[in-house]
Amino acid sequence: MKKLTLLLLLISFTAFAQKGNQKINLTGKVLEIKSKQPLEYATLVLTNTNTQKIIGGVTDASGTFSIDASSGTYNIKVEFIGFKTKDLGNQTLTENKNLGTILLSEDAETLDEVEVIAEKSTVEIRLDKKIYNVGKDMTVKGGNASDVLDNVPSVNVDAEGAVSLRGNENVRILIDGKPSALVGLSGTDALRNLPAEAIEKVEVITSPSARYDAEGTAGILNIILRKGKITGFNGSVNLTVGNPDQFSIAPNLNYRTKKLNLFSNIGYSYRKGPGNSFSKFSYINTNTSAIDSTQTEDRVFDRENKNFNASLGLEYYLTKNSSITGSFFYRNSKGDDIATNITKRYEFENPTSELFNETRIETEKEDGSDKQYSINYTNNFDGKGQKLVVDLQYSNSEEFEDSPVSVNGVLKELNSQLTNSNDYLIQLDYVLPIGKNSQIELGHKSTLQDLSSDFKVRDKDGNPFEYDPSNAINFKQNIYAFYAQYGNKINKFSYLLGLRSEITDIDLKVITDNTLSDKNYTEWFPTVNLGYELNDTDNLTLGYSRRLRRPRHWFINPFESRSSATNIFKGNPDINPTFTSSFDLGYTTRIKKLTLNSSIYYQLSTDVMQGVSYRENRTQDNEEVTVFVRTPINIGEENRYGFELTSNYSPTKWARLSATFNYFKFKTDAFTYNFVDRNGVNKTVPLKEVNNSSWFARFNARITLPAKIQWQTRLMYRGPQSNAQSDRDNMFITNLSFSKDVLKDKASLVLNVSDLFNSRKRESTTYLYNDAGQLETINRGTFQWRERQISLSFTYRFNQKKKRERPQREFDGGGGEDFGG
Repeated sequence: MKKLTLLLLLISFTAFAQKGNQKINLTGKVLEIKSKQPLEYATLVLTNTNTQKIIGGVTDASGTFSIDASSGTYNIKVEFIGFKTKDLGNQTLTENKNLGTILLSEDAETLDEVEVIAEKSTVEIRLDKKIYNVGKDMTVKGGNASDVLDNVPSVNVDAEGAVSLRGNENVRILIDGKPSALVGLSGTDALRNLPAEAIEKVEVITSPSARYDAEGTAGILNIILRKGKITGFNGSVNLTVGNPDQFSIAPNLNYRTKKLNLFSNIGYSYRKGPGNSFSKFSYINTNTSAIDSTQTEDRVFDRENKNFNASLGLEYYLTKNSSITGSFFYRNSKGDDIATNITKRYEFENPTSELFNETRIETEKEDGSDKQYSINYTNNFDGKGQKLVVDLQYSNSEEFEDSPVSVNGVLKELNSQLTNSNDYLIQLDYVLPIGKNSQIELGHKSTLQDLSSDFKVRDKDGNPFEYDPSNAINFKQNIYAFYAQYGNKINKFSYLLGLRSEITDIDLKVITDNTLSDKNYTEWFPTVNLGYELNDTDNLTLGYSRRLRRPRHWFINPFESRSSATNIFKGNPDINPTFTSSFDLGYTTRIKKLTLNSSIYYQLSTDVMQGVSYRENRTQDNEEVTVFVRTPINIGEENRYGFELTSNYSPTKWARLSATFNYFKFKTDAFTYNFVDRNGVNKTVPLKEVNNSSWFARFNARITLPAKIQWQTRLMYRGPQSNAQSDRDNMFITNLSFSKDVLKDKASLVLNVSDLFNSRKRESTTYLYNDAGQLETINRGTFQWRERQISLSFTYRFNQKKKRERPQREFDGGGGEDFGG
C-alpha cells in the first residue's frame, strides 16, 4: 500500500512538473489610445514571480506580438518610448492566451527616464559584429559621414579622409548592407558629402560571417541610414552655419500608416575647405652622404564645394509579414578648387641660390552626379524566423573634371577627365529556422561594374605633349558570390559556421594603346564565429574569416596623374589581390556601471598591396627635372596582431565616459622591387624590413552642466607608424561641443569646434634608396586636408520625441537567437 501511495505521489508530482514546464504562447496587440494606430516596437516584459527571470518580445508593424514562454506566474508590463507603462499585473499562464488589445497613452514625464535607458544601449554585441548608435554624438552635428566614422571605436579617419579599421585602411564600406552610390566614384570624398544627420548607426564587423562580401581585409563598416519607425507624419530639420564658410540644411521627413512608410533624407551644403601641404626633398650625394641640394613644394588648397543629395523611399506592407520597398537616391556635387603649388630648388649650403623656381596653379572645376534605384522585397512568412529577402539595385555615377594648369602665370596645360560608372546588384538571402535555436542561411549576390574613364592632357593650343599621359580606359569587374551558413545555440554556447565562394572577372582595356589585362579567379572564404555566455554579465566570442582586397581601377591603370609636375601617381596592371586570414578573440563584461569590451586579433596577409616611390630624371621645358613616381605593388607577406579595449562608464546621471585603446604590431620582410621605367631602363627599389608597432586611443566625455547644457569632449591620439619606405609621426586631435535643448525640448542648439588646436595633420618622412641600396633622397612632408572648423547647428523636431531609440533589453528566450543579422 505504501509503495502504491508513493507511486501515485510520484506520478502526480511528475505530471505537475510537466504541467509547470509546459510551453505556452502569449499573443495580443498594442495600439495608441487616441488614434488607434499600431505601435511597432512596443516592448512586452514578462517577469517570472518565482525565479525573477525576464523574457519578452516586441510588436511588429501591425502592433501585434507573439511570445513563447514556459507556464508559470508572470508580472506583465507593456512599454513604449514616451508612453505610460501599462502594468497588467500578475497573471498565471497555464495555456495559450490572447491578451487582446492593449491601449497606451503618451506621458511626457517619462522622457528623462527613457533617455537613461537609451544611453545604456549605445553598443550592441553580436556574434560577428558590434553596433554603435551614433545619434547622441554632438561632435558630429552639422558634420558628415567621415566625422561620424572618426568617432566610432576601432575606426580612424586620417587627414586625407582615408578610413582605417584597427590601423588597416583596407576596410569595406557599405550603406544599409549593400554597395551604394552614396560612396560614389571617389570614395572618401563622397563620404564628406553625406550628412551626419542621415545616419542612425554604424556596424563594425571585424569578423564578418559568410553572408557578407569577402572584400575588405580589415573588415566591414556598414552605415545604417535613418528610416522613420513612428506612425503619422514626423521628422526633423537641421540647419548649420560655420567658419570657415559652411552652410547646410538637412530635412528628414517620414510619413507612416498601417500599410505604408514614406521616408526621405534631403541635404544641401555649401562649404569652403582651406587646406595645405608642404614637402621638403633633400638630395643626398651618395659618395659623401652629404646633402647636395634641397627642393620644397608648398601647396595651398582653396576649395569650394556645393552638394545636394536627396533620397526618397516607399515601403508598402503587402501583408503583416511581407513588404516591398522602392527607393531612389540622387546627388549632385559641384567643386571649384584652386591648388597653388610653389616649387623651389636650391643648393643646400646656399638657400638663396635658386636652381629652380616655379609657381604652378591648377584650377579644377568638378561636376559629379550619382543616381541609384533600389527595390527590396522582404517576406517573413509566418513571423517565426523564416525569411526571404530579394534586393535589386542599379546605380550610375558620372564625374567631369576640367583642370587647366598655369606655370609662372602662363597657361601651360588643359586637363580634363570624364568618368562614368554603371553598377548592377542582384542579391537573394534566405533564412530557414531549424527548431527553436538553430537556423540555416543561403544566398547569392551578383555585383557588376562597367566603368569608363577618358583623361586628356593638352597644351594651351590643344595639342598633345611629346610624352602624352592622356589615356582612356574601360574597366569591367563582375563578381558572383554564393554562400551558406548554419547557426545554433546550445544552452550558453552559440556558433555560426559559413562558407562563401566568389568568382571574380576583371578586365581592363586601355583604349589609348589597345592593351588588355585581365584577372580571373575563384576563391573560397570560410567563416567561423563562436560565442559563450559565461554568466549574465560576461561573454566570450571567437571569430575566424578569410578575406581579400581587390585592386581598384586606378590601381591598375598604367598612366600617370597630373596633380603635380614632380609628384606623380601611376597604376600597376600586374598587381594581384591581397588575401588575409583573420582571427579575433573577444571578451565583454559589465561591472555595475562599467562596460568593458576587449579583443585580441591576428591577421596573416599575402601579396600585400602598398604604394612605393622612386626617382626619375626627366626633361620638362628643356630643363632636367627630378620626378617622384608613386605606384602600388605587392610587397609580400604581412603579420599583424593587436589588442583592443573599449570601455563605457556612467558614474552618475550627469556624466557619461567612454574610452578606446588599440595597440597593434605588424611585420613585413625585406623586399626588392624590380621594374623598367618609361625610358626602358631597368630599375631596382630596395624596401626595408618592417617590424613596427603603433597604437591609438580615444576618450569621450559627456557632462551635463547647470541649465541642462550638455558638454561633450573628444580626444584622439594616434601613435607613430612605419612602413617599407616611410615613417609617419603621431597626431593628437581635440573636438568640443555644447548642446542645449530649447522650445520645450522640440529643438536643440549645438556649438561644435572640430580640431580645436588645428593639429589634424599628416606628417611623415620618406626615404628613397638607389639600386645599390644607398640613401639618395629624404622627403619630409606635412599635409592638412581641412583646418579647424567652428559650427553652430539648430535642429527642430516635429511630431517625434527627442529620443527615438527603443530600449534594448537582454531577454532570455522569447524570440530565438540572432546569429549576426
